[in-house]
Amino acid sequence: MTKGSFATVVDSFRATLSSLPDKRTGKNTRYEMLDAGLGAFSVFFTQTPSFLAHQRKMADTKGRSNAQTLFGVHQVPSDNHIRELLDGISPPVLYPVFDSILQLLQATEQLSSFRSFADNLLMPLDGTEYFSSTKIHCAHCSTRVLKSGETHYYHSVVTPVIACPGRSEVIPLVPEFVVPQDGHDKQDCENAAAKRWFVQYGPRYRDLRITVLGDDLYCRQPLCERLLTEQFNFILAVCRSHIKRSTNI
Repeated sequence: MTKGSFATVVDSFRATLSSLPDKRTGKNTRYEMLDAGLGAFSVFFTQTPSFLAHQRKMADTKGRSNAQTLFGVHQVPSDNHIRELLDGISPPVLYPVFDSILQLLQATEQLSSFRSFADNLLMPLDGTEYFSSTKIHCAHCSTRVLKSGETHYYHSVVTPVIACPGRSEVIPLVPEFVVPQDGHDKQDCENAAAKRWFVQYGPRYRDLRITVLGDDLYCRQPLCERLLTEQFNFILAVCRSHIKRSTNI
């Protein structure tokens, strides 16, 4: 990404983060929500357990921190303060940033460098857990029972990206969280979350000529039918046990 493109991305972040809802009602507003949001984003550019310590050390040795030079952070909040300010923010508030980045890559023709076989973009689907505990839980947790009999509580999310063989970079797209759905008795799962994603975002991305990639978890008829409806190509792995069961029928 060029220097000008990076500046455009940062401007998009700043525009979105400037409108973050602020739950504070007292006088403790030393740090702006914008600074907290930019601080959380810029942590991905550091390799230290403490974002604040790294920024202060850089400011002491070089006069300015990269949070200031790269992202325009006025004051750097502490790690705990960032979490306190941002934990209550609903993720969809930040979703416009994903589209802004993709539109920028399209406009500057950088997206074409991610195309591969048959001039398609490859979109791997995968889920990841971002919270796990046998003690702490909430009403939105997914659960599994361990062999020990303990209940394991966790939160997970499906994270579609655009990837290209031979490139270490990926382009993240809007995620889909695995959470209990209103009116559903069954526990939510990655497959159901992926289907929701394509129902909502398929029309937006179908013209990009995308081939969806996934493991056997996603190789289910309802999702395959949805991909065909939304005009996506797909390569989904089939588990050997599924093949064996089909052969025995």
